[in-house]
Amino acid sequence: MNWLTIFTAVLIVGLSTTIKAAPQTFNTALPVAKDEFVFREQLFDRQVEDQLSAADKDLHLRGSISVLGSGITRNWAVFGVLPYVDKTLKLTTPNGRVSRNTTGFADARVFARHTLYQNDAKGRTFRIAPFFGVELPTGDDDDRDGLGQLPAPLQLGSGSWDPFGGIVLTYQTLDYQIDAQASYKYNTKANGFEFGDEVRLDASFQYRLWPQELEETGVPGYLYGAVEGNVVRHGKNEANGSRDLNSGGTSIFLSPGIQYVTKRWILEGIVQVPIAQNLGGTALEDDYTMRFGIRFNF
Repeated sequence: MNWLTIFTAVLIVGLSTTIKAAPQTFNTALPVAKDEFVFREQLFDRQVEDQLSAADKDLHLRGSISVLGSGITRNWAVFGVLPYVDKTLKLTTPNGRVSRNTTGFADARVFARHTLYQNDAKGRTFRIAPFFGVELPTGDDDDRDGLGQLPAPLQLGSGSWDPFGGIVLTYQTLDYQIDAQASYKYNTKANGFEFGDEVRLDASFQYRLWPQELEETGVPGYLYGAVEGNVVRHGKNEANGSRDLNSGGTSIFLSPGIQYVTKRWILEGIVQVPIAQNLGGTALEDDYTMRFGIRFNF
């Protein structure tokens, strides 16, 4: 399992003169205008644990994800993503409870998105945009501590070049927005280890809570409520040609969130809660993930 895969690709949106509400756990098909930039900084706190094995593993991840996007043409945009993460794993060993930790920059991502179809009308727009890119082996994949080399899921990077791609649909009106995405990430082998491939299905609904009437004057911004859902399936990891039966599986998440949207920037937060997890053996289960971010265009 790739602990840094926090919802495929990234969560970015920008228009030529304004920013609109958008998903917080995946991508959107809304454009980034030509010669404009979008920057997003998102902080996250994730708790994962294993209560089935004697090791009683407890994994805590916290950090940030920095994203920069640029509109190249009317229909093409490119993005770069750089995570910084602190991972702390606590587990029970024959010698008692121990803690293992690593901190630093993780594997970066670069990808391109193309607006394949758009249908605009008064007060609404519908977009379809495929995207494709690669996760780069920029994070350390050979960190060690006093107990020896850290296990692959605890490393900052995978050491492999991992392509990914998908398609995202966005329907936006003056009052609400609906987004849906399907994506696939192909993980390759490095250092004798290969993470299982990842398949994702995501959906989001954002609704303007305040002001209720757009004609209201003197309003500095808009408050949106959001509900997002994610289905994430990981294949089983392989180490030295052997499949790890205590890895992989399917998780379903439901996430309530909120966004305060102005003309050029957004403040946002969301809590991701698992509602079903069918995982392999003693694979670590998600407890929660909290995300807080700011996003602006220039």
